[in-house]
Amino acid sequence: MTNPTKVPFLDLVAPHKELREALLAVVNKAFDTAGFIGGSMVEAFEQEFAAFCHTKYCVGVNSGTDALRFAFMAAGVGTGDIVVTVPHTFIATTEAISQAGATIAFVDINEQTFTMDPVKLREYLETKCDFDASARKLIERKSKKRVAALVPVHLYGQTADMDPILELAEKFNLIVVEDACQAHGAEYYSKKDQAWKRAGSIGLAAAFSFYPGKNLGACGEGGAITTNDAALAQRIKMIRDHGQAKKYYHDIEGYNGRLDSIQAGWLSVKLRHLENWNKSRHALAHRYHELLAEAKDSIGLPVEASWTKGVYHLYVVRVQDREAFQAQLAEAGIGTAIHYPIPLHQQKAYQHLGYSTGDFPVTERVAAEILSLPMFPQLDHTRQELVASKLRELLDARVESIRQS
Repeated sequence: MTNPTKVPFLDLVAPHKELREALLAVVNKAFDTAGFIGGSMVEAFEQEFAAFCHTKYCVGVNSGTDALRFAFMAAGVGTGDIVVTVPHTFIATTEAISQAGATIAFVDINEQTFTMDPVKLREYLETKCDFDASARKLIERKSKKRVAALVPVHLYGQTADMDPILELAEKFNLIVVEDACQAHGAEYYSKKDQAWKRAGSIGLAAAFSFYPGKNLGACGEGGAITTNDAALAQRIKMIRDHGQAKKYYHDIEGYNGRLDSIQAGWLSVKLRHLENWNKSRHALAHRYHELLAEAKDSIGLPVEASWTKGVYHLYVVRVQDREAFQAQLAEAGIGTAIHYPIPLHQQKAYQHLGYSTGDFPVTERVAAEILSLPMFPQLDHTRQELVASKLRELLDARVESIRQS
């Protein structure tokens, strides 16, 4: 029988208790003004989040999925196009591609960072596609469709290696949309530009999710697109609001994908604390590194590449016999999660794409071994030490069992 939870995987109660008065003030403001959709709170948050991401524009929308989908649509990606991404991500990444009318193509991930492998991307673009230099179009040989866009996923709070990805995008005239749904405040060092850049400011556009468990989470659903392109931002604003240029004047068909004003107000309150929360996550991650250092031969610890400053949305380790390991931790009252157990190319929803087991070996290996440990800014040292102590105990017992067998 599982013990009562001693260390939750995620604590969403504590931060809301701390911010209760400020969060309730947002509700009171909405009640007093009847400003429930759009208005000053949404506009204020958009300005604040754009500044946080070091971009000129931010457009608030209903979810991270809508953020990706609207970014593709506004950029002209749709029916007859291919969008390239990775199979190790949440399905929202690929749902947005399909729902924009485009076709999904996968490339494998880097085994150390779990993000898009630029080598595998180059291999796909150069060996499975042909570039029409005069038309500036890249055509996939097998499907005869245009490859239009790349979606590097900044996973677990760390950015993909963007310089080589952008270089390939420029070479083949491809749009780059960052999936930054797990990377609020993460940074990437561009050797090309010799500068640190915030996630969300690197591609043509970027999508963020404000699902409650994110580093910056709403108290419900929410998302945003960041960009430095004024025309793209304006088109996204139309798409999110039934295609309206102004009320009842519909230049295009759009969607009901707006960000609620109360959610925007709550996000503004939380945004003031995000830098400190991210610093806490980073410190906790490095403390996990230290606490688990002696067991590093038995467990794979996260690798923070030299070109990234991670914000550790998740702290993901790799262990053999992952399910048994997770069950033992649960028995000890320690919450964990798996992000993500089944690669997208092996999901029933994507059987029609024609991929097979073995097509993306790194993703398949990683998916069988990953385990996310408790990680949230309010995780205190006592509870973190309990997690690390139990992990070391289980790993030592496993080593001893192997030795005796």
